[in-house]
Order: sequence, then structure tokens, then C-alpha cells
Amino acid sequence: MFVLDDLALRQMLRVAILLVCLIGCTAGCGTSTTEPTTGTLEFVDSDGQVIRTISIDIADTEEARQRGLMDRRDLSLEEGMLFIFPAPDSQSFWMRNTYIPLDIMFVGADQDIVNIAKRTTPLSDQLIKSTDLAQYVVEVRGGFSDRFGIDETVRVRWQQNPQ
Repeated sequence: MFVLDDLALRQMLRVAILLVCLIGCTAGCGTSTTEPTTGTLEFVDSDGQVIRTISIDIADTEEARQRGLMDRRDLSLEEGMLFIFPAPDSQSFWMRNTYIPLDIMFVGADQDIVNIAKRTTPLSDQLIKSTDLAQYVVEVRGGFSDRFGIDETVRVRWQQNPQ
């Protein structure tokens, strides 16, 4: 017969409590299980003609905006990310934990492109800033804006996919 003393029982109880706490924490601490909001975004010239349409993930929460495209290893010319901020402000981004070069387009509340940071450096902590107030930011694969003639004369418009 195996007999446990008080000390052994207390240690086993501590280990059991620790395991329960760890299991509970890891269940809630992982990556978000909610699917990102998605949609389509059009780049429109001054005549109202669509230059290019892409599929987008929409970062419209603080958590989604902080995550952005970090840890992504590829991004096609048909996809990107739209960041939506509550109000126009000076925006700044960095490329920490972003493995692919991006074109980062800062967009005003009127949906006109304010400025474009082209072919940003992956994994850099250098701040990339808007030159004027921006309420939206579009990230696409580096070289996208040159390839499709996207500049500060272009507007964006988007539509969220039904949930």
C-alpha cells in the first residue's frame, strides 16, 4: 500500500492547480480564432476608372491593426490589407516581424492617397510615416504601386464582404 504524507499531497495539489491555470491561459492566449474581416478594394483614377481591384483583409480593430501582415511570408498582387482608424491622424508603421517588402499607402479621410512608402525594408524597426493626416492605410506587395501606376492622384474605395 502506498501512503502520501501531507507534504506530498500539498505538492501534488500545487502541481494540479498550476496545470489547470496553464491550460486555461493557453486556451485564451493563442492566436485569434475569429476570421478576419475581408472585402475588396479598388484603386480608382481621377476619371473614375478602376485601375486595379484586390482582395483585402480589413484591420478595423486595435488587435487586427497591431497584427497587420506580421509573420506573413507571401502576398500576391491580388491581395492586401486595409487598416481603418477611428479618425484621421498622423500614422506611422514599421516592418518588425514583416518578412516581405510592402508598398504602404497612407489614405486620407476623403479616400485620396496621401503618400506611398514604396518597397519597405522587411524586418526593420524604422518608422514609416504619413506626410499628412490619414485615416486609412493600404498595404500591398512591394512594387505594386509602380507596376500598376498607383500614385497620389489615385483614390481607393472598398467594400466589406458579407459576414
